Amino acid sequence: MAKKQEPAQLTLKPLDDRIVVEPSEAEEKTAGGILLPDTAKQKPQQGKVLSVGPGKLGDDGNRLALAVKVGDTVLFGKYAGSDVEVNGRDLKIIREGEILAKLAK
Repeated sequence: MAKKQEPAQLTLKPLDDRIVVEPSEAEEKTAGGILLPDTAKQKPQQGKVLSVGPGKLGDDGNRLALAVKVGDTVLFGKYAGSDVEVNGRDLKIIREGEILAKLAK
């Protein structure tokens, strides 16, 4: 399991309507208290937004604002985005259209 580091300087700046998300950790045990082996853990489908791009370029040449911002917790599809590793951290780069919902605080 990768060691979780404190967010240093994120050297990854997404383009257009892409968003950098740090997925939550996979559940270690079920609701009933059964410990799960690594092979049985499901990929997390939520995470914290670390960085956002400037927005998609509209037909009129203006940037369209994104609906999420840094610090938001979002839900995304199981196979959404691209998995990348930056500075030892496992991250996802996801298009705004692949985000299913934003969790209310």
